[in-house]
Amino acid sequence: MTEKLYYTDSFLSEFEATVLDCINCGDRFEIILDKTAFFPEGGGQSGDSGFIGDIAVFDTHEKGEKICHYATGAAQVGETVKCRINFDKRFRRMQCHSGEHIVSGIIHKLFGFDNVGFHLGDTDVTIDISNPLSEEDIRKVEKLANEAVAKDFEIKCFFPTGDEAAAIPYRAKLDITENLRLVEFPEYDICACCAPHVKRSGQIGVIKLLDFSNYKGGVRIHMLCGEMALEDYQSKYSEVLRISNTLSAKQTEVAEAVDRLKAENEKLKHEISVLKREVAEEMAAAAKETDKNLLFFAPSLDANSLRALVNAALPKCGGICAAFSGHDGSYNFCIGSKSVNLKEKAKEIGEVLHGRGGGSPEMICGSVCATKDEIKTYFE
Repeated sequence: MTEKLYYTDSFLSEFEATVLDCINCGDRFEIILDKTAFFPEGGGQSGDSGFIGDIAVFDTHEKGEKICHYATGAAQVGETVKCRINFDKRFRRMQCHSGEHIVSGIIHKLFGFDNVGFHLGDTDVTIDISNPLSEEDIRKVEKLANEAVAKDFEIKCFFPTGDEAAAIPYRAKLDITENLRLVEFPEYDICACCAPHVKRSGQIGVIKLLDFSNYKGGVRIHMLCGEMALEDYQSKYSEVLRISNTLSAKQTEVAEAVDRLKAENEKLKHEISVLKREVAEEMAAAAKETDKNLLFFAPSLDANSLRALVNAALPKCGGICAAFSGHDGSYNFCIGSKSVNLKEKAKEIGEVLHGRGGGSPEMICGSVCATKDEIKTYFE
């Protein structure tokens, strides 16, 4: 059995231990120590990383009563080794995990809803709540959670006896009957949890509920705390500043500036579309009538304009009316005909011009990888 040092001191980052076993698993080594401060994956949180001696540990998992340190090299059985965890990563995770307890506890107290899912990643933290919450509810929870942080109260972790546990109204994992570990956030939450936590609420730092969405009849909340929340703010502030400078708008007014730009862009797209259609109609009007095929190259036209060109020119054509836009090696096309079944012709066109497309017997659209000369040779 591995002694779990992280239970008694979540801030312990360096320790000495004896190697009990080292198993070669091909792509990794599984090292078992007599005691460890490495937290194994559990409770929605990933396992710790760090070093056993000079050997890198990239993950930690619990197997029965043993904790396996997944390492890149082998350790000598019986050797006493100096170990250290990646505490920067551990502390960031503790900030977020402790923050999650406060948020879930507040939601439970205010609305009676349960936390039914939790995931703590290195860039995102999600909480799944059993019932829907409004944006007003979310902001109220966020405000109360940060008030809890400001109180800087002590966070307590303890193992109650069976009788003690029966008298405590704790939240979640009520079916645990052995080795029950409770984490208490006075006035806010008490919950069964195996993970390490910060010692005081003030160490959590800011709690930011970033986003939320409907999820399985409830709501999924994205949140960050402490250092991760600060990094997120710095990144987003930098992006807002760039947008502000680009649009010559105040940072508090970038959304309105983007809306204006979007409206202007939609207007220009419409104007361009009208102009392309006019170009197509003029090209069709300038074409001479023929009982043979009629071929157009219009590099700037889009799919709708190509279709308009073919529809307008088709009455002047006794054979196939084909319009292409693009450049050598990459052309889009629209082809129409009143005399040729194009649905049957499509396979031949695809084989000769290295393309694909489809449609009706009267009109097909698609793309080819041919050159202009190859297209002209085929149709003319």
